[in-house]
Amino acid sequence: MKPFDPRLIKYARPARLYIILTAILGVIISVAVVFQAIIVARLVGTLASDGSFGPGAFRAGLIGIAVIVLVRIGTAWAQERYAHRAATDTIAQLRGQVVKQVAALGPRFAADEGRSTAAQLVTRGLDALDPYFSRYLPQLLMVATITPILLVVAFFVDWVSALIMTFTIPLIPVFMVLIGRLTEAYSARRLRTMTRLGTQLMDLITGLPTLKALGREVGPAARVRKLSESHKQATFGTVRIAFLNGAALELIATLSVALVAVAVGLRLQAGRMDLVDGLAIIMIAPEVFLPLRGMGTHFHASANGVAASQKAFDLLELPVPVAGTIPAPDLAHATIRFDGVSVRAADRAYEAPANLSFDLPPGALAALTGPNGAGKSTAVAVLLGLIEPDAGQVWIIPKQGEPVDLRQIDPAGLWRQIAWAPQRPVLLPGTVLQNLLGVYETEPALTPGVEAAARAAAFDSVVEELPEGWATRIGQGGVGLSVGQRQRLALARAFLEDAQLVILDEPTAHLDAATEAAVLASINELHRRGKTVLMVAHRPSLLTGAHQTIAVQSSAFEEVAR
Repeated sequence: MKPFDPRLIKYARPARLYIILTAILGVIISVAVVFQAIIVARLVGTLASDGSFGPGAFRAGLIGIAVIVLVRIGTAWAQERYAHRAATDTIAQLRGQVVKQVAALGPRFAADEGRSTAAQLVTRGLDALDPYFSRYLPQLLMVATITPILLVVAFFVDWVSALIMTFTIPLIPVFMVLIGRLTEAYSARRLRTMTRLGTQLMDLITGLPTLKALGREVGPAARVRKLSESHKQATFGTVRIAFLNGAALELIATLSVALVAVAVGLRLQAGRMDLVDGLAIIMIAPEVFLPLRGMGTHFHASANGVAASQKAFDLLELPVPVAGTIPAPDLAHATIRFDGVSVRAADRAYEAPANLSFDLPPGALAALTGPNGAGKSTAVAVLLGLIEPDAGQVWIIPKQGEPVDLRQIDPAGLWRQIAWAPQRPVLLPGTVLQNLLGVYETEPALTPGVEAAARAAAFDSVVEELPEGWATRIGQGGVGLSVGQRQRLALARAFLEDAQLVILDEPTAHLDAATEAAVLASINELHRRGKTVLMVAHRPSLLTGAHQTIAVQSSAFEEVAR
């Protein structure tokens, strides 16, 4: 495990200023230690020899010591204060970068592995960086500043003692490496356990309504207890190694200082060393080893944070798919062609969809149909440019001109022409009107166009039932909407947006018969207005109303050498 990862400076701007500040404070502390040792050694040496001081010399010495103590207290206060601030800013910045990176890598990465990784990092994982910044990193920087400076000063005061310290200092990093490798294994195990536990809990929460409906909500509790016990054992293992680490390093540092003190005492007794120099080197020696002792003591507190940060850096360095740059053709006069499209997820042994081919002409009313798991929603994600197929291509064929590969098209220009109503629309905290218009900073005005879109999607009846109508707050901390009500809200968005292609994922899956009829009429109205409508459908009513039915199938996947 690296004690310091240079990528921290690359990805976390607050860490740069903090490192510079801590280095400056280290130099100040070094100078203060030297002056403190010299002043105390001269005062005690003078008292021990003849006991006489010049006018005001003793008072000046005491004032100097008091000033030095205040300086050291001030530097310690500044370091502690800015350590927590830098930790908070760095953790917030890394969390934002992790979320953006997972979004840039696309839903395929999020579904395969990114969901558990990102969820663990942005919740508890990166929080472990706080002790790293506030305890371990300052000691590491002090080792890089205070220890070398004081060691150079020690050579000028007494080269024999400095030589002893030079040969004993490397023992501490050697033992830190040996014990640190064992600590790294325990920290990695703890991080894996946390990730696994987080994934299991997320899956459990997602499927809790289904489990409750089947009367199986009690069964997963045993699995959660088992994972919690594994997490506890991993944590205890890390603590045991931490105590071993601290005890071993404290013993080495204490013995090293004792060697210096014994050598100085023997030479003072033999009369081969000045008392002032001896006292100065005895006071400097503990300060030379103090940052190393602190680094060893706090190493365990940083191990989990270092492991989490390295995982975050590895995630941030994954290559992001390069977006296309060709302007998107006008979908009002373009045909969308799937040519043998196949997609394989990392956790599957089959392709879904498999060898999907169809043409979607402008103004069509089409339905993607097939069994669960066949890849209908994945096909929609491919059309939106969110997933790149493993085989085959998607072409946009304009009325005039050459066909264009979807991967070469600028996604922003493509998305401006598409309205998408997912099966489980996301609600953000805000009013109903804010969620419909996607404006959350202010409360927008209710216009006739908004009311017409709500009527077309049969969402007006939902608004009438809410306690404050359009001003009702929904989402987190507000009134809850059912899945069917959310779908009607997403459908109203589709009516409101000036999009040529409307994609509906199971638009009637959670609706009663009366509401379903209203939504079907709304879909036919969209088609009548000349929009291209593509539905993911299971219900016969949707399939009957579609002018074009596209069968989506999956197939067993066999690895072929390419």
